[in-house]
Amino acid sequence: MRRFLEWFNGDVTTEPVLRAAQAHLWFVTIHPFGDGNGRIARAIADKALARSEGSSQRFYSMSAQIRQERADYYRMLEQTQQGTMEITSWMEWFLRCLTRAIEGAQTALSGVIAKARYWEKLRDVPLNERQRLVINRLLDGFEGKLTTSTWAALTKSSQDTALRDIQQLVEHGVLVRNPAGGRSTSYSLAVL
Repeated sequence: MRRFLEWFNGDVTTEPVLRAAQAHLWFVTIHPFGDGNGRIARAIADKALARSEGSSQRFYSMSAQIRQERADYYRMLEQTQQGTMEITSWMEWFLRCLTRAIEGAQTALSGVIAKARYWEKLRDVPLNERQRLVINRLLDGFEGKLTTSTWAALTKSSQDTALRDIQQLVEHGVLVRNPAGGRSTSYSLAVL
């Protein structure tokens, strides 16, 4: 562990992102504790990545991505540790995993930004808590048809209250009525 820490804190020759991949592998291979080595190795990788960026803020988590890809992660670790300790395949896997973590964060941030912009456009529209709740659900990708029954169930309100809430949003241009009518009447979030 002493040699690992000296290398981790002192190596300035290895490209920092590659050092993050190596540090993770070396720590989990050393396996100094009976439990928690994987969590610590992920934290070490995240720390090394943060150092490489010279920023205290990051919008992606390598640790979370590794947990999502747990089966491939363990397969790659075993393949690397059981072989000759040739780490090229591990490094390639780590970099691809890092790429997916960054891409996933970009997708999530795009959604957050789009949602914030939508709410900015609604800043002058008077909304009650039920309306805010349902609009948030719709912005978060609610699946299914938004009907008065669905609204009532989501907001734990009566059908009459649901209909009033929906009609107010239609009047303000926040919701639009879908083409099918009658008992199939449903609504969608308007593009603002």
